[in-house]
Formats: sequence, structure tokens, C-alpha cells
Amino acid sequence: MGAKIGILALQGDVSEHLDAFANAIRTFGSEGSIQAVPVRKPGEIAGLDALAIPGGESTTISRLIDKNGLYTPLVEFEGGIFATCAGMVLMASEVDDSRVHSLKLMDFSVRRNAFGRQRESFEADVDITGLDRPFHAFFIRAPVANRTGPGVRITGRIDEGIIALEQGRHMGLSFHPELGSDPRLHIRFLKNCGLV
Repeated sequence: MGAKIGILALQGDVSEHLDAFANAIRTFGSEGSIQAVPVRKPGEIAGLDALAIPGGESTTISRLIDKNGLYTPLVEFEGGIFATCAGMVLMASEVDDSRVHSLKLMDFSVRRNAFGRQRESFEADVDITGLDRPFHAFFIRAPVANRTGPGVRITGRIDEGIIALEQGRHMGLSFHPELGSDPRLHIRFLKNCGLV
């Protein structure tokens, strides 16, 4: 049986991440050897090789993680985590909102909704370390990191703050790579996890 990537399916861009990972797997030529599946229950985490925490509403996802008994299994998960937008907020060691029960799996501080409300959402071509050309990013009520610890590698920033970082096999992105057709960051995460 091949590798399995779970998409935390409590709220947010779940189907978009399922499609984006399927596209990345197809682009890399690994169809049949890697499967992306939705995850809603604690028992579904144990068999995963990697996990994605999608964008959505961070306080809602945080509450649903606690309500569904997923907090400890997520904290103890040994695979890599691909975290976008709200997912990035949940990975932070410090969040500017006490309603978010963060997983504290990456050593950085984050500011939620750093660009304002939904109407301030925007698209931009951003430079990401290690990519050969800019990445077209969708920022929707996006966060930014404003402090990182020594184990964190900053891979992208704009004037407002840090928008992309990595720590071990974990990747945090303040934007939504799953909304475009560019598979490079999903493929990079799969490579970082040793799955392709």
C-alpha cells in the first residue's frame, strides 16, 4: 500500500487541497503510490504519512479540533504538516488571539488577519526560496508571521511580514496555494516528507 496524506476536513478548503495534492501527485508521476484522504476523527491520523491543515477560519477550526478530540493526536503526529492560512495560524507557537488553541508545532509568532477583512483579499506573485520563478499567491484574510525561532527557515516574505516558512518537515504558508493550478509547493512538501 502507498503513502497517505490526510486533509483535516473540519472546515475550510478541504476539497481544494484534495484536488491540489491529486494534481501534484499526477504532475510528479506518482499516481497510485500516494493517496490524499479527508480526516475527521482521531483514529484516522495514525495511518497517515503526512497531513494538511487547510485555510478556513482559525478560531472555528481550533474549536472543532478540541471538540473532536484531535488536539493530542495532531500534536503527537510524527509526519510532516502542510499548513495554509488558518492552518499556519494553528501551527504557531504564539497567536495574537487567545481564542485559538494553537498546536505550537512550529516556533513562530503569528498575526491573524494581517491584511484586514475579506474585502482586502488580494493576489500577488511572490518569491519563494527554492522556486525558479515567482508563485502566484491568493491572500484571503491572511496571517503573517512576525517572529521566528532558531529552527525555522523563512522561505518567503513581503512588506507586511513573513508569508512562508519551514521547520523540519512542516511547511506554513499564509496564502492559499490550493486555489491555483501551480503544484510546486505541494510537490516540495511531498519531497520534504520523502514521499516522492
